[in-house]
Amino acid sequence: MPLLKFDNVTVAFGLKPVLDNADLQIDEQERIGLIGRNGEGKSTLLKVLAGELLPDSGQLWRQSGVVVATLEQSPVLPEALTIYEAVADSLGEVGHLIAKYHDMLLDPNVDLEALGSLQHQFEALDGWTIQQRVDSVLSRLNLPAEKKISELSGGWKRRVGLARALVMEPDVLLLDEPTNHLDMETIVWLEKQLETFRGAVVCITHDRVFLQNISKRIIEIDRGQLTSWSCNYLQYLERKAAALESEAKTHAEFDKKLAREEVWIRQGIKARRTRNEGRVRALESLRKERAQRRNLAGPAKLEVEQGERSGKLVIEAEEISIAYDGRKMVDQFSCRLMRGDRVGLVGPNGIGKSTLIKALLQQIELDSGLVKHGTKLQVAYFDQHRDVLDLEKTVIDLVSGGRDTITINGRDRHIISYLGDFLFAPERARSPAKVLSGGERNRIMLAKLFSQPANFIVMDEPTNDLDVETLELLEELLIDYDGTLILVSHDRKFLENVVTSFWFFEGEGKITEYVGELPNWAKIIKDNAQAEQASKSNKPAAITQKQNAKPKLSFKIKKELEELPKQIEALEAELAQLQELTSSAEFHTQDHTIVQAKMNELKQLDQQLQAKYQRWDEVESM
Repeated sequence: MPLLKFDNVTVAFGLKPVLDNADLQIDEQERIGLIGRNGEGKSTLLKVLAGELLPDSGQLWRQSGVVVATLEQSPVLPEALTIYEAVADSLGEVGHLIAKYHDMLLDPNVDLEALGSLQHQFEALDGWTIQQRVDSVLSRLNLPAEKKISELSGGWKRRVGLARALVMEPDVLLLDEPTNHLDMETIVWLEKQLETFRGAVVCITHDRVFLQNISKRIIEIDRGQLTSWSCNYLQYLERKAAALESEAKTHAEFDKKLAREEVWIRQGIKARRTRNEGRVRALESLRKERAQRRNLAGPAKLEVEQGERSGKLVIEAEEISIAYDGRKMVDQFSCRLMRGDRVGLVGPNGIGKSTLIKALLQQIELDSGLVKHGTKLQVAYFDQHRDVLDLEKTVIDLVSGGRDTITINGRDRHIISYLGDFLFAPERARSPAKVLSGGERNRIMLAKLFSQPANFIVMDEPTNDLDVETLELLEELLIDYDGTLILVSHDRKFLENVVTSFWFFEGEGKITEYVGELPNWAKIIKDNAQAEQASKSNKPAAITQKQNAKPKLSFKIKKELEELPKQIEALEAELAQLQELTSSAEFHTQDHTIVQAKMNELKQLDQQLQAKYQRWDEVESM
């Protein structure tokens, strides 16, 4: 039975509709990947599905009682709340109770009578189960519960937006670029969450591995039309190539017929006297159909402004160390980067990748060690923070500073022509950046970067918000680039296709180099999680370095996996008894010391239960 459906829906923001008499049906438990170029209307389609945007025409239908949750590219969050409160807030009344209960437990001077009253309401709404869901999602996304939303960067706000969508457990989950700003470990976790998610999922993503792993159906938005492909992403690529070839043949035959009819209508006076009026009307129809045809836009054309050839040695680092607030970001790291090297930096968010880049570029001071640069070095640096763009300026002003021409590899090019290579139409190039999509702003950054002479390119998360086609073209350009490259990305396929070695950040400043292909990302993540757990318990953990071997659980881990459900069940039973005791009216009439002791016991049991749930999640993922 369908959950959402629309017929002949049209949405237009200009002369050409974003959706043009489009039809779509979403059934229960579907896994849909929504693809299309930047600016084609993918985010608009999600807003229509969510009910946030009404179409200009057409019919919308939604099953009664269906719950829809959305992760937007730029989620709007209540700035005054903490992360815990903001995530719980998405659950409505029970969420407000969860947030209030959470705050009261943290208050050493809590009003016990008020707490007991709150527990009554909590139980009536199955609050304990929902609270565990909130705690689990916050834990897996590594979100600091007590931090204010107002203190977060854009990337962290997206994590909070993702947490809000996941805890709702909706019937339809709409995800707009969910992997942006997530580290590889969290992306793998999200894939597993979506595997077991009981609702339907519609996802926009540029991460081809993620798209292949989660999608069972591809919906393509192209020139206002929706096309459904009942297959995974790799099968879609094959079928799409065949469809485009067939479309090109059909258009060619149509154009030949139109050309013949145009010759006929322009013949001499004899032809005009004897012409068939039905044929004239048919020609007018052909002209109208040709005028309405929306041709597929050409591919982006990316070209790097090649700098002077650098010296053989690009960068040498000797025993460099950097720490912030007592935390080691880089610990006695040494490397020699030679001309033509292509290195990918891999590791969780906040572990020190951007810090290492800035250290190697001599942009920050070192605690110890030395960084030397080679000769004739020309660096082009793509920063992951797009805040450097002045959104009030036009695309032309941002890329060329208002100049009409730009020099690329010794050739002067008009700025409109250059921006056309990055898929900016003339009217789009004259638009202010604030009206552009996230992918279009990313293309501005690429256009600006590639206009600079460079023999050493450093790119920090360049793939965020790019459509798949532009991503593949960027991939080809970097593969053909003969300079030196450092690349930070959580896009597994992109990294594997472009770089030849990896610096893997393992935590506490330790960085390990892997040369060649690094196929088993999940295994490395698990190995590091096991090492971290072993280090916490002060027991050595053997970590295999064989990339192709399947990870084996130790006897101790297997035993723990068997015992954890029993321990959780026992804790839940004990907690339920204590909750029943403390929620009675008679309980709060006792001596204050007895009441306080029981409330402390309740809090400790709740914390123990959350820790067991978290550990069970960790062990089960192994």
